Amino acid sequence: MNVRRSVKLFIGALVVLPAGYAAYYFRNDIKDIKLPFALPFMQPVEAEQAATPAARPPVAVKVAAAKAEDVPIYLTGIGTIQAYNTVNVQSRVDGEIVQILFQEGQDVKQGDILAVIDPRPFQAQLDQQVAVRQKDQALLDGAQIDMERYDALIQKAAAISRQVVDQQHALVEQYKAQVRNDDAQIEYARTQLGFTSIRAPLSGRLGIRQVDQGNYVRAVSPTTIVTVTQLQPISVIFTLAAVAVGQTRLSLGQTDAPVVALTADSTTELDKGTITLVDNQVDQASGTIKLKATFPNKALKLWPGNFANGRITVDTRKNAITAPAIAVRHGPRGDFVWVAKADDTAAFRPVTVGQIFDGRALIDKGLARGERVVTDGYYRLENGSRITIEGQTPTAKAQPTTQPRSEPRVD
Repeated sequence: MNVRRSVKLFIGALVVLPAGYAAYYFRNDIKDIKLPFALPFMQPVEAEQAATPAARPPVAVKVAAAKAEDVPIYLTGIGTIQAYNTVNVQSRVDGEIVQILFQEGQDVKQGDILAVIDPRPFQAQLDQQVAVRQKDQALLDGAQIDMERYDALIQKAAAISRQVVDQQHALVEQYKAQVRNDDAQIEYARTQLGFTSIRAPLSGRLGIRQVDQGNYVRAVSPTTIVTVTQLQPISVIFTLAAVAVGQTRLSLGQTDAPVVALTADSTTELDKGTITLVDNQVDQASGTIKLKATFPNKALKLWPGNFANGRITVDTRKNAITAPAIAVRHGPRGDFVWVAKADDTAAFRPVTVGQIFDGRALIDKGLARGERVVTDGYYRLENGSRITIEGQTPTAKAQPTTQPRSEPRVD
């Protein structure tokens, strides 16, 4: 039995080995042939082919070149809008309000009459002082005539004493002083009469009326009739970190620096103005300092009591490197950009961003002028990824020339 089994194995080997040798030699030609069995020597070739990954297609991207340009350096902060001047209009004399001559919310000019207090008592006081002055002026005129007569008699050595002449001179001076006092009283009475016409102390916009016609007002306990706020120009008080302000050219006291007022989301410009004052002390609790700005507010977009963001120009950096802000990405290790290299591959590049302005980023470190950065399509990039730039004609590449392999003839 063992001899018969050995003979069978020997005959089987004579059949299988030549077939296996032929299959190994023509493995590339018969790889597409469906076999009902898998030979052991064919498995490593199939595994090797399966392990080879397909080449990834290039990533389509958009790029923009870094530029060298003059860049304004900004400080930003939030500010409180304040009226340039605010006045509570009050009465300076006692009396009844007989006329209200304004409408709430009206724009007024300096000197416009807003209300009238009953002027009759003050007109009577003025007339009384005028009459008193006329009486004192008549006494003065008579005393001066007598003084001139006495002076003429004393020069002729007439029967008149020197004492009488001196007394007459003193009387004239007394009447002159009385007349001057009367003039002052008349001016005071005329001023009080003028106060019965309550006028706008400055040009601005009126608020809500707080006293109605017919009410009695007093100067000793003033009651606000209406509030006038000056809106053109208008002021904004910005609060910034004292350390940041100290690193600029701004100094304490009066200054001059351009500033732009923006909405709360810093997207819409409200007005352009000037920083006119840097406060002379720092808030120790917060480490901040106040800056006062003035805006013309011609469009009346700045309202007292509201808030506005400020962008203050404190310097200009010459020939600074800038890139589109959309190209700057933020990672766990800081900011970076994808750089499109000359061989059409993408490279990871860490950068230091100074500030973002008008859609562009100031690059303090990491980029050179003319380098191309990826602005779109960066989500699928890896370091060294092949890229195709949209809008750029691709360079034609030579295709390898291969000779077709002759297939074995099968009879």
